[in-house]
Amino acid sequence: MTTSPLVLRSGGGATHDSVDELVRRLQPELPLNLIYPTRIRKKAKQFLTLFPGTVMYAVKCNPDKAIIQNLVKAGIQTFDVASIEEVRLIRKIAPRARIHFMHTVKSREAIREAYFQHGVRVFVIDSSDELHKIIHETNLAPDLEIYVRLALPKNHSAAYDFSIKFGAPPPEAAGLLIEARLVAARLGVMFHPGSQSIDPSAFRVGVKTAAEVIEMAGVPVEALDVGGGFPVTYPGSEPPPLESYMETITQAVKEYGLENLDLYCEPGRALVAEAGSLITRVELRKRETLFLNDGTYGGMVEASKWGGLRFPVRLIRAEDHKDDIKEPLESFRFNGPTCDSLDMMEGPFLLPADVREGDWIEVSNMGAYSQSCRSGFNGFGKTKTVLLNSLS
Repeated sequence: MTTSPLVLRSGGGATHDSVDELVRRLQPELPLNLIYPTRIRKKAKQFLTLFPGTVMYAVKCNPDKAIIQNLVKAGIQTFDVASIEEVRLIRKIAPRARIHFMHTVKSREAIREAYFQHGVRVFVIDSSDELHKIIHETNLAPDLEIYVRLALPKNHSAAYDFSIKFGAPPPEAAGLLIEARLVAARLGVMFHPGSQSIDPSAFRVGVKTAAEVIEMAGVPVEALDVGGGFPVTYPGSEPPPLESYMETITQAVKEYGLENLDLYCEPGRALVAEAGSLITRVELRKRETLFLNDGTYGGMVEASKWGGLRFPVRLIRAEDHKDDIKEPLESFRFNGPTCDSLDMMEGPFLLPADVREGDWIEVSNMGAYSQSCRSGFNGFGKTKTVLLNSLS
C-alpha cells in the first residue's frame, strides 16, 4: 500500500517545526507515514547496551525496509520472523542476519524453504506435531535449534495476552523438551509476557516458569528467550523505564539458576514505536467527532475499540492560518474514512477547540503495528512514506 519513500535530510533529526513545514509544503491528500531513522538507531543501541544477551527484532511490528536497514546499522543482527515472507524479506535486506522462525505453526512448505533456501536453523514449537513436521521437512537435520514456547498465566498488565493462543502448559512443555532433546543440536525455552506489558514482574514470572519446566524435563537446555512485550509510553499509560525490565530479567535469571543459558529478547514495539508518526487530514467535523482520511483499517488499528490504545496527537494547520490555533485543548473522538461503523477511535484525543476541516493531525508513536496492519478495505489505505533524515 506504500510508494517509494521521500527523503527529507536533516542532520540532527526532525523537529516539530520541520514536520510542520514539510506538511504545509506537501499539502498531502493521502496520509503520510513518517519515519525517524535516528530514533530507531538510538533505541536499538539502548537495548543492545542494557540487555545481557542477544537482542532480536520482531519483524511483524514494522517490516519497512528503512526500519530494518537502520536496525542493522545500529547493531541488530538477529530477527524474529513469523512467516516465510518475513524470512525472504530479511534475507534480501540483511543477507548475513540470523533468523529465528518464531511462529509455532508453520506450513511444511515454509519450513522446507526456510531451512534449505535461507539457512534458517532456529524453529519454535508448542506441540509434538509441529516438532515432527520440522524433523520430516528438514530430513532429520543434525543442526536444528528447537525452542519450546511456554504458556504463561494471564498477565493483566499487558495490552494483549498471547498465551491464550500460543504456548504449551508447563507439564506439556516439559514433555516437549524431552522429545526435542533427542533431535535438537541446541535446545531452548521461550515465553512472551504479552504486548505492552506495564509490569516488569511479568518477566520474572516467565523466567520462574521456564526454570520450573527445565527442572521438570531434566534435560540440558542451552538457551532462554524472554520474548518481547517491552512497553512504550502512551497517554494514560506510563510504564517504568526500560532499565527496570532489564534489572528484573537479570535478577530473575540469576535467582532461578539460568545464568549459564544464552539469553535472547525479541522487542518490536519498544524498538520502533517512537520512530514513526502518522499525518492524517480532517475531512469533516461533527461536534466532538473528527472524520479523518485514515483509520482503523489503515494505520490506526491499535487506536480502535479492540486495540484500546491512546496516542499522542497534535494539530498542524495550513500556512495562512497557522497562528490562529486556539486553546484550550478539548477531547475528540476519531472516525476513519471507511463505511464500517467499527472504524471508530474513542480516544479521547486532546486537540485545540477550533480544529476544523483541512487541518492535519500528527499522531505519534505510530512506528509499531501501524503500517504493517494497513489494509485496502473500501478503497482506502494508500499512503506515502517520508524518511526524515538520511541513513548515513
